[in-house]
Amino acid sequence: MGVNKRYSAAFKQKVVSEIENGKFSVGEAHRVYEIGGGTTIYNWLRRYGKGHLINKTVVVKMKNESDRIKQLEKEKRELEAALAKTQVRVVVLESLIDAAEQELKIDIKKKSGIELPGLPGKE
Repeated sequence: MGVNKRYSAAFKQKVVSEIENGKFSVGEAHRVYEIGGGTTIYNWLRRYGKGHLINKTVVVKMKNESDRIKQLEKEKRELEAALAKTQVRVVVLESLIDAAEQELKIDIKKKSGIELPGLPGKE
């Protein structure tokens, strides 16, 4: 039967400090101090280590910033919708001009001097 070892808080903090300061890796500390359990040291690191400060983002905002961000996001969605509508309109108008050119057998874009964005001119 195995022996249950109990470690003091001071010992746990010492091991965590040595790992965080680079004296030992987790595996080295595990061997040097003969600490049982595969996750024991990782649990100590979570509890006593500085790791709780790493990989976290703390956002500090002024009270009205959240409302302003929501307003800007709403405006962005509205502008994206307007842009999409305009792009559809341009495609429809370009298609109408192409159809008129074929039907009338004239080069409307060339005669008018109009260059439509995104469309190469006819040669």
